[in-house]
Amino acid sequence: MIWIFVNGGPSHVDTWDYKPELEKWDGKTIREFAPEFSNTTGFFKDSVGNLMKSPFEFSARGECGKMVSSIFPHLGEHVDKMAFIHSGYTESNNHSPALFAMNTGLARMGFPCVGSWVTYGLGSESRDLPGFVVMSDPKGRGLPKGHAANWSAGFLPGVYQGTHLRPTGDPIDNLHRPATVTNESQRRQLDLLGRLNRPHRERYGAESDLAARIESFELAYRMQQSAPETLDIDSEPASIHQLYGVGDEKCDHFARQCLMARRLVERGVRFVQIYSGGMENQRSWDGHNDIKGNHQQFADETDKPVAGLLADLAQRGLLQDTLVIWCGEFGRLPVAQIAANPGRDHNPHCFSAWLAGGGVRGGVSYGESDEIGYKAAVNRVHLNDLHATILHLLGMDHERLTYRYQGREFRLTDVAGEVIQPILA
Repeated sequence: MIWIFVNGGPSHVDTWDYKPELEKWDGKTIREFAPEFSNTTGFFKDSVGNLMKSPFEFSARGECGKMVSSIFPHLGEHVDKMAFIHSGYTESNNHSPALFAMNTGLARMGFPCVGSWVTYGLGSESRDLPGFVVMSDPKGRGLPKGHAANWSAGFLPGVYQGTHLRPTGDPIDNLHRPATVTNESQRRQLDLLGRLNRPHRERYGAESDLAARIESFELAYRMQQSAPETLDIDSEPASIHQLYGVGDEKCDHFARQCLMARRLVERGVRFVQIYSGGMENQRSWDGHNDIKGNHQQFADETDKPVAGLLADLAQRGLLQDTLVIWCGEFGRLPVAQIAANPGRDHNPHCFSAWLAGGGVRGGVSYGESDEIGYKAAVNRVHLNDLHATILHLLGMDHERLTYRYQGREFRLTDVAGEVIQPILA
């Protein structure tokens, strides 16, 4: 699975959820549209403006005729591969808890994320690479809020946490063995370490941290053999670089990460998550100011690389076995947030997502928001339902994938979640 995490909360009404009624009601108050909408529950209560139409043009794309924003000229070519969800909702309108909820199912830290549950349930097909890899923004815009807690294994054994690849420099510490150390001498060191650790592990078998540490040493040793080749995207032909947008000033950084994601899953890595954008506001999709400039910038960075990823997976026969998802932590309000260049505030009541490959039925849309995109209205999809569907597509029953912790059987979907059957192939 490859998750394109659209960090900051992309506006569904400016990307994939076409709302012609917003043009009709542009400039009117939300109460004029519907008196019951007296509180927009935005994050910045003193900056709530009137309804605002999308600054982007929408046009029908693909055989399915999906209406797509002009900011996605390349991704629009792949809508017949995608299943869209337009009725997603969550509970938190603050980034950190919303990120935790989207990643772990619960709006507080300390719980295992989707990637950890997936690798716990399925393992990895590679002995020489991590089962779960995370990539973050390489343009100096920081990690997503909540940082590494977003890819934590929580109470699962530590071996299932995400391996974060540094966005600049060597992606992993000590990726290359020192010139003074041979393979044989390093192997002897690890064998000695294993003999010293074994009695302690046998005496304190319930301490999973030691087991995870031992495995991390062994995995690091194996990675020095295989990871440098895996992460070397410069070995790819020029046609592949062009497909992803490598070398394009606007999108080179994200193109490299998407190409690396393909190389990782091709070599057996189970779960890859790539964050678009860093902390907040103009450093991510968090378009409180200038929604037009903000979303155009981040779409320019990601549109061609993600489209290239879908095309490349398809031409290699990998898309049928690889689930790709595009989703952030929540949506944005249909009203303007007052500024010199208006933006949009957070909206937990509705978000859009799409899935492709991995058993997904392409060219379909499921659920609907209301006429202006304020709330999920038809076939509402909670993030627990999204997680249940992801696990189902990967071959697991979300109600049976459990882990006993502090006397309770925990699962990714907590005590809820229904698989979204209509988007399955």
